[in-house]
Amino acid sequence: MKEFDFELELQVRDYECDLQGIVNNAVYQNYLEHCRHKFLNSVGLDFAELHNQGIDAVVIRAELDYKFPLRPGDDFVVKLKIGKQGRLRVIFNQQIIRKRDNQLMVKAKITAVLTKDGRPLPHEILLDKFKLAGINVPEEKVK
Repeated sequence: MKEFDFELELQVRDYECDLQGIVNNAVYQNYLEHCRHKFLNSVGLDFAELHNQGIDAVVIRAELDYKFPLRPGDDFVVKLKIGKQGRLRVIFNQQIIRKRDNQLMVKAKITAVLTKDGRPLPHEILLDKFKLAGINVPEEKVK
């Protein structure tokens, strides 16, 4: 089994940093979200098209552990491993790794649910696409 289902390489841009010269903590969530959207695209899911069908993916919990700061010009990789919890929750386990030394910068667990007309929707729409792409989606244990 692959350790991660998807990886995306990015580089820190100067304007993403604060006065301390490090990436602002909120920017990491942008990196993580961009990776999730690219991952969905890679398996044939279009976030905007789902919305046009009345289906929205909503983040209901974001757990981020900041280990070390990224700085301007740092090249890094955002890694993603998909999971599920029960009938509704989709779990995105993600890491941000600095390329030059393979240093773990951020570890995150993002929990999302699908909704239609404001009501929770079973995650089969996503899981079916993942299965077609050859991605196994393990059940996550509730802590």
